[in-house]
Amino acid sequence: MIAAIVIAIIVLALLLWAVVAYNSFVKLSNKAEEADAGIDAELKKRYDLVPNLVETVKGYAAHESSTLEAVISARNEAVTAEGREAKDSADRGLRSALSRLFALSESYPDLKANQNFLSLQDDMRDIETSILNARKYYNAVVREYNDSIMVFPSSLIASVFHFRKKEYVEIDDAHKESIRVEF
Repeated sequence: MIAAIVIAIIVLALLLWAVVAYNSFVKLSNKAEEADAGIDAELKKRYDLVPNLVETVKGYAAHESSTLEAVISARNEAVTAEGREAKDSADRGLRSALSRLFALSESYPDLKANQNFLSLQDDMRDIETSILNARKYYNAVVREYNDSIMVFPSSLIASVFHFRKKEYVEIDDAHKESIRVEF
């Protein structure tokens, strides 16, 4: 009788632990999805700002249409990208196009002094900082999630319920520097 009670208590404790571990994985997974959505929200702010930048630059550098079209094309590609990897790839293209756009201002002193352009530069700098912070937060949540599914004995529950490692947001070496917005 005592052995049956001890076995029942052990089984109940294991079940309770499994439920707690499972719920922890679900919460961390949801937190990672929320962090991913936070990155998307910050990127949307950038995407919404790009047409304003292009319109401001158009008045000063209308004959630089290939650069302006490249920025708009890169922005449209980034807006329609699906999945973290595609979004990161599209973001790299947009960052490159924006760098060329900001470089144009060197050739146009009136543009460099335009208050609207300066304000848009400040907005872009703030958005870049927010995107960086959102990516850091996402990576921190992913690290916590990945750690929790890889550590024994919770890894047993993770494998039973098919919780898989999530990928970090990584920036390639060519794009680790911020978009240059100050001259």
